[in-house]
Amino acid sequence: MKTVSYAANPLLQFARNGSRRWWAFSLLALASLLALTLSSHSRAQNNQDDEVVRVSTDLVVLNVTVKDKQGEFIHGLQRPDFKIFEDGREQTISNFGEEETPFAAALLLDISGSMEGRLSLARSAGIRFLEGLRADDTAAVYSFHSKVELVQEFSALRDLAPTAFGLEAKGMTVLHDTIVRASQDLSARPEKRRAIVVLSDGADTRSSASPSKALESALAAHATIYTVDMSNRQGGAFSLAQSGSGALREMAQKSGGQYVATPGGKALRDAFAQIVEELSNQYTIAYMPTNRARDGRWREIEIKLSRPALQARTRRGYRLAKVRG
Repeated sequence: MKTVSYAANPLLQFARNGSRRWWAFSLLALASLLALTLSSHSRAQNNQDDEVVRVSTDLVVLNVTVKDKQGEFIHGLQRPDFKIFEDGREQTISNFGEEETPFAAALLLDISGSMEGRLSLARSAGIRFLEGLRADDTAAVYSFHSKVELVQEFSALRDLAPTAFGLEAKGMTVLHDTIVRASQDLSARPEKRRAIVVLSDGADTRSSASPSKALESALAAHATIYTVDMSNRQGGAFSLAQSGSGALREMAQKSGGQYVATPGGKALRDAFAQIVEELSNQYTIAYMPTNRARDGRWREIEIKLSRPALQARTRRGYRLAKVRG
């Protein structure tokens, strides 16, 4: 058989080099396609995970308010006086404490267009809340319309920053996004007790975050949501006000907080004083859930006391991020 020399034949040399270049190009294209596919899958995965708030630990921390039938705070209860149930199964309490510790609060001020005519009232309510804080408590102030803005960093200041008095009602409403932002900031705080105080009509019109994500963000930060209804119940806006009021009430109830229906007057002053007193007089209880599955399902929490005449209030449940195989 005659042996063909590539070196002696320029055409065959070109063909061989061209073949190598073609294979190199093909392998590069295949690698690029694979990387693009993985990147697209990762983006899709992140989008799916957007609705699930990830918690860094399995430890469930509860801030529990206990009152008697007259509405008075009850002190002096011990660990055996509490029974914690998750989805009907009793859990073992790993940490228990009753102490007057400082708390961190995020005050959310709605300045969207729907708040026109009530912005001064909301601002006054915010000042009233800050004035009622104790010396060691800290608070930050956020304003929101079509976007979220940090008006005042976490501090011991008891008045609104000067910029707060230049705010004007405008734009849409991103209440859910603001709760997510405040929850993320509260997560970095050293205080065990954390609160989000919302001054809004509750009608979210622009958020990218869903109501469930906003709630779960607060729960993941161990923050209790307190809502003050600033809605306008007059004229044609009544149905929208009802919807916003319902959303505010639900967020407060599910997180273990309070819904305040009156935006001004003595009722609001008393409500704010009660919120500060409540945050100062809670039991902090923690447990490791017996259900270790990260399936993304909502888990119901129930508290039973050894004295049935007393009432305990805390968040209604939580959700762990789903782990995909």
